[in-house]
Amino acid sequence: MARLSARQIALAALRRWRKQKRFADASISELLAKTELTSSDRAFALELFYGALRNLTLLDFWIGCLRASGVHTDLRDILRLGLYQLFLLKTAEHAAVHETVELAPKRQRTVINAMLRAATRRRSELLTRANVQPLFVRTSHPQFLVKRWQQHFGAEHAETLCKWNNLPAPVYCRINRLRIARDKFLQLYSSSRPLTGNSDFVEFDVLPTSALRRGHCYIQDPSTIIACQRLSPKPGEKILDACAAPGGKTGYVAQLMENLGMIVACDRDPERLETMKGNLARLDAAIVHILRHSWTNSQLPAEIETLAPFDRILVDAPCSNTGVMRRRVDVRWRLTSADFARMQERQIKIVRAVLPLLKPGGVIVYSTCSLEPEENEEVVRRILKSSTALRLAEEMRSLPFRDGFDGAFAAKIIRIG
Repeated sequence: MARLSARQIALAALRRWRKQKRFADASISELLAKTELTSSDRAFALELFYGALRNLTLLDFWIGCLRASGVHTDLRDILRLGLYQLFLLKTAEHAAVHETVELAPKRQRTVINAMLRAATRRRSELLTRANVQPLFVRTSHPQFLVKRWQQHFGAEHAETLCKWNNLPAPVYCRINRLRIARDKFLQLYSSSRPLTGNSDFVEFDVLPTSALRRGHCYIQDPSTIIACQRLSPKPGEKILDACAAPGGKTGYVAQLMENLGMIVACDRDPERLETMKGNLARLDAAIVHILRHSWTNSQLPAEIETLAPFDRILVDAPCSNTGVMRRRVDVRWRLTSADFARMQERQIKIVRAVLPLLKPGGVIVYSTCSLEPEENEEVVRRILKSSTALRLAEEMRSLPFRDGFDGAFAAKIIRIG
């Protein structure tokens, strides 16, 4: 294996993300898999990479303060890492400057060194100037996104939300009671901390690799279960999980059903299906029948048609992910203002495709991890408007600035018998 430093890995991942338009998680994980690093160096590489992504606008603001003329994008990536260490990570100045300069080609090291040395001298001034910038600069979010959140939630909540998105995400896990009792789990994994008000969830300071490998728990934010709780599946029922991968909600539904009945879990992506198969096998969700299907296609597989009608259907729809930005760090840089309306059309198409598969008196739950009304309440409104056979029973939201967990939305709709 190659022997690269943590800073070299972070820089390579940042460039791969920028040039190849790769997802952030894939950009860094592939590089880490090919490199030997100690656990501390691995953590440092992840901190540098994700920290730079979370603070791109702010770091670029400081670069602009240090040099009025343009900076080549490859050099800009190095400066981003250096300034992140100096101002936000608060790495020792000598180490931050020297090690960052070493990342640059020899002919460009003088420029990098001069700019980082100037940043250390002007630290107080640069921090003060940053503090009076607009919210989208201070918290490094797209301006259009900040503006809409200010309109929807108010200025104070919007600022809290932006700051929340820049925090490292805690490691929350759902105890998998299909494999282990809660008391035994807490005894076996003494470093876990139970969450108040939710007996299925615990928090860890570090990734519980042993517990995950043995299927004793699954990494999951507590906000994700509001959809499963609205679904309220019962043992012996027949459930359709229409957009199931990677299987976190599917596994919880199987637990609520005590592994009795049937869950048909669908997804369109073959790689995600393979991931789901592995996850559900570890969780011992034995009642799940996995099928590949895209609900935006008109042809319904005979296997699903034969199994219909279903008692309950969960549509955890593809969405903009604006409620989980602290976990999906680069989402903010992928979104455009047109995406919400585009996603809405796709979401409605999926719901309409599954509705004929629901039995009279059955329940369909529509959920997202989006904060946007176009993808949540407006989808529900349009679905209800299209059919008099549907009745809204309940809507529920998780809002980070109010609830302290990731953003999520769920609507419980009943098909009138």
